[in-house]
Amino acid sequence: MIKNSLFPLILFALISCKEIKTKNTDVANTVSSKYSVEILDEEALQILNPESSLKILASGFDWVEGPLWIESGQYLLFSDIPQNKVYKLNDKNDTVTYLKPSGYDVQNYTGKGSGSNGLLLNSVGQLVLMQQGERRVGVMKSSLNDPKPQYSSLVSEYEGKRLNSPNDGIYDDEGNLYFTDPPYGLENLIDDKNKELDFQGVYCHLKTGELLLLDKELSYPNGITLSPDNKTLYVAVSDEKVGGAWYQYNLEAPGKVAEKKLFYNVEHLLGKPNEQGLPDGMKTNSKGYVFATGPGGLWIFTKEAKPIAKIRTGLLTSNCALTANEKRLFLTADDYILALDLK
Repeated sequence: MIKNSLFPLILFALISCKEIKTKNTDVANTVSSKYSVEILDEEALQILNPESSLKILASGFDWVEGPLWIESGQYLLFSDIPQNKVYKLNDKNDTVTYLKPSGYDVQNYTGKGSGSNGLLLNSVGQLVLMQQGERRVGVMKSSLNDPKPQYSSLVSEYEGKRLNSPNDGIYDDEGNLYFTDPPYGLENLIDDKNKELDFQGVYCHLKTGELLLLDKELSYPNGITLSPDNKTLYVAVSDEKVGGAWYQYNLEAPGKVAEKKLFYNVEHLLGKPNEQGLPDGMKTNSKGYVFATGPGGLWIFTKEAKPIAKIRTGLLTSNCALTANEKRLFLTADDYILALDLK
């Protein structure tokens, strides 16, 4: 039995050569040497298997985001924002282009990232994309098995003004969509001349079609997820000037916030060398544990905001996804797709 301690128990796990499929040996070796699992509380052993090692499934992209596990086909979809593509990774770790363009179809785009960011499925199994270039939440018109880069617009404006660049989203059990709208897709971010809203919003698009603004006070709202009971909304804030944080919103009804409070401040996670990165993508599992990418890799929190483990990747880590049985965790990190087997 592992006892709690003031100091984390560090379980180092090196990546074997057989697990590395990459053209960049130097970077792969860097990932290998910096990877570790830090158990901060023995509660984490309910989730993490100390004998598991981080696997590199694919690499060689520009900047990957928005991982989405498709249970019906047993494959992973993810966005490469600069390439304006969605890729498909199958169970043999073969990667093919799934959609292009994924977020913008005009050649003279001048923003920071033209492609899609977050990916998710709606209640009828359609692919929903946070389309940074188009500044909208889009829906692929074709089926998952016959992907075509043809989209309809689900949400593109608030009170007659164009959205900034939708980033990440999550559906609740009733089919209401929560999403964030930072300015990352705009050329000059908050100061961009084409920005129509004077804030960066957190929204709920009700299944009735009504768009509700939940919060306009966050500087750079980013990753977003819900608790299993849909009563708590979590939002990551990524602000390079003031640091980052995670917030939680207690919901009394879909789209209706009863209370907003700080979930965890990133300052408490700093202090170690080479802790790069800010809060970004988030997911929760069926037991309510929060998986949140941030400084150094990915952090796991209890619903009471206690950090219980850290997965150090050695890379800027943008987002994460879980398989339906929650036995595998996928990470998008810089130009890599990583995976870690869980209990």
